[in-house]
Amino acid sequence: MNTDELKTIASHFLLEGTVERITPMGAGFINDTLKVITAGFAPDYILQRKNRAIFPDIPAMMNNILAVTDHIRQKVTAAGGDPHREVLTVVLTDEGLPYYRTDGGEYWTMCRFIDGSVTYDRADTPELAYKGGAGIGKFQSQLADFTTPLAETIKGFHDIEWRFRQWDEALARDAAGRRGSLAREIEWIESRRKEMSSFRALVDNGVIPIRVTHNDTKISNILFDDKGEVLCVIDLDTVMSSTSLNDFGDAIRSYANTGAEDDRDLGRVALDMSVFRSYADGYLSQRRSTLVQSELDWLAFSARYITYEQVLRFLMDYIDGDTYYKIGYPEHNLVRTHAQYALLQSMERQYDDMCGVIAELAK
Repeated sequence: MNTDELKTIASHFLLEGTVERITPMGAGFINDTLKVITAGFAPDYILQRKNRAIFPDIPAMMNNILAVTDHIRQKVTAAGGDPHREVLTVVLTDEGLPYYRTDGGEYWTMCRFIDGSVTYDRADTPELAYKGGAGIGKFQSQLADFTTPLAETIKGFHDIEWRFRQWDEALARDAAGRRGSLAREIEWIESRRKEMSSFRALVDNGVIPIRVTHNDTKISNILFDDKGEVLCVIDLDTVMSSTSLNDFGDAIRSYANTGAEDDRDLGRVALDMSVFRSYADGYLSQRRSTLVQSELDWLAFSARYITYEQVLRFLMDYIDGDTYYKIGYPEHNLVRTHAQYALLQSMERQYDDMCGVIAELAK
């Protein structure tokens, strides 16, 4: 798409200032992301073409984002903060919508660029892990009293019963003819199935409450200022209603892994307890007073739950012929399965210590 076409799309949004140029921004693994640079002292903006294959109902997704950011903005303003920096600002179109739909059916969205912000690709120190935990904890705490129903924009996300239905279907299909060589890996899934279903039942039965969750809690989705302090959480496409524990567990899975997600050397893969403690400490520094006891009781287990889910999803995709995750070589999803299983085993071995850390920090 050329610059003139992009400027035409940008012109449908209520921008301050005149657009000077539009340049690509980021890797764009899911959405196409561009920076809109304006003249003079007007703010710059982020323009995105949303991926309809991943998000089939983009209007619902954007309504989720608008509702959540409006709620946080009220909290920031009431606390005397800067609502242009401490929460994502969605820019509406000239029709009052949080998206612009082209004649070809593509959806474009706009948000205000937060000048002077910093992102990190990895939480490679306990100090940064602490701040990452504080960032997600603050986000969840600001939304602890949010009651507006949110749309389910990704079917069955972190719902293990939904994943089990997909898993059973994948085993029955055996689309790539690989099931026969995977007896050991399939047993990994089946031997823990009852335990994971029991955890999910606590959510379905209301013992663990449903709240607003981000669902993609990697460190790069937190903006920091130039002094290293948390500004806000970004990339809200996956915001939905779920248990807060999913966000905690997913963060631990990515932050506290001493190896890579697809590490071939399983000896490098383990749960780093110092990073676990730091993230949990940061998270609970913001969230302790707004969690109920059942959430605290199962906080450590959530890391096992999410990691198990990822073992299942990588193995399921391998059995299905690698139709979901991008692969770099034929055995990539199987390598991912083994690496995530090694991480899960490390969590299981250290689970009593993990629970002890949470009990200590939750006092």
